[in-house]
Amino acid sequence: MSHYSEQFLKQNPLAVLGVLRDLQKGSVPVRISWSSNQFISKILEATPEHLIIDLGSQAYENRAVLRAEQVTVLAETHGAKVEFVVPRFTEGDFQNLPAFFTPLPQNLWFIQRREFFRIGAPLHPAYFCKARMPDKKELRLRLCDLSLGGMGTLLDTPKPETLVEGMQFSQIELDMGGWGRFYFDAQLIAISERKIVDSKNETITTPRLSFRFLNVGPAAERELQRIIFSLEREARERAKKVR
Repeated sequence: MSHYSEQFLKQNPLAVLGVLRDLQKGSVPVRISWSSNQFISKILEATPEHLIIDLGSQAYENRAVLRAEQVTVLAETHGAKVEFVVPRFTEGDFQNLPAFFTPLPQNLWFIQRREFFRIGAPLHPAYFCKARMPDKKELRLRLCDLSLGGMGTLLDTPKPETLVEGMQFSQIELDMGGWGRFYFDAQLIAISERKIVDSKNETITTPRLSFRFLNVGPAAERELQRIIFSLEREARERAKKVR
């Protein structure tokens, strides 16, 4: 994790504990990863002595993580990304249910929104958004990338002259297929162009719109985080098949 700037590293034990307790109180999903495996879980308790994490949904993943020498834990909230490494998990009981125990991390990375992880959307299947202009005309957008802080989209039609940076949109519909539909207020923060060369060696230029989400509630945030993790996993699997 040394690719992060040292300014984002928290080493004070009270600061580390405070961040972990915020994740616990918010029931923020955390990604547990080791070697080439991962699953989604949540923090059940954080004390100066230990960190307790819920078991994953698959028994084979729960058995596998117990053999890992070290485990990386990642969470993304509406305000920041949190990442840290802990040593080997052990299994114990928490409130009469099985759970993972590990020592509290000595430090963690707390990265502000501008450092957000952003996942590119797949070409197949494509995901789409709908937004209404002030004159009630509908914009149909294709999702290009996604983070908890916002999204990048592509406009398959010419850019309307009245579309300008800084505009705010109410209840943009983001259709994520099997994951469901989500509705956000958003601000258009940048208009640019994406240029690609097609099979005929011709350059195709597509308007690219970057949005910042303005009102993401805790429930929608958790769902978005799960989607981002899933898209990242699918991207890694596709990359493995190519190799």
